[in-house]
Amino acid sequence: VGYTIYQRGQHNTRQQALTGAIRVQEAPVGQSGNGGLAFPTQEAKDQESIRVFTELETRHSGSTEGVIAQYYLGSIRADQGKLAEAEKLFQEVAQKGDDKYASLAKLSLGQIYFADGRADQGEKLIRDLIANPTIFVSADQATISLARFLVPKKPAEARKLLEPLRSRQGTVGQVALSLLAEMPAQ
Repeated sequence: VGYTIYQRGQHNTRQQALTGAIRVQEAPVGQSGNGGLAFPTQEAKDQESIRVFTELETRHSGSTEGVIAQYYLGSIRADQGKLAEAEKLFQEVAQKGDDKYASLAKLSLGQIYFADGRADQGEKLIRDLIANPTIFVSADQATISLARFLVPKKPAEARKLLEPLRSRQGTVGQVALSLLAEMPAQ
C-alpha cells in the first residue's frame, strides 16, 4: 500500500512538472493580454523551454513524462533548424516511447528525412505509420503527409494516395481535395 501511494505521488509530481513545462512552451511571445506568462522574444522562450524540458527529461528519465519532454525538445530543435539534434531526440522517443509518442516521433523523423534529402528513409517510415496507425497519428494523417512529400518527385503516386481520401467527410477530405487541386494535371 505504501509503495502504491508513493508511486501515485511520483506520478503526480511528474505530471505537474510536465504541465508547467508545456505552459512555458505554449506561452506567447510579446505581451500577454491577460497578464500571464509571456516572453519578450522567441529566443528567450526557446531558452526557457529547453531548460524546463531538459530538467524534466533528466529528472524523470525513463518515465512517460521524460519521453514527452524529449519529444518537445526535438520539436524545439527542429523549429530552430537544428535538424541533427532533433533527429537524435526523435529517434530516442521512437525507440523508448509508447506507441502513441513513438508514432509522433516517427512522423517528425520522416519529415526530417525528407527535408534532408533522405526521401527513401522518410517514405519507409511514414508508410510504416500508415500500416500501423495510433491514436496520435492516424493512417489518413500519415497518408496525407506522405503524399505532400511525394508530390514534387512522384506526383502519380501522391495522386494515388490522395484519391481515396478526397471523398471523406471533414478535414481529411478537404485537405486531400486541396492537395489534389494544387497538383499539376496528368
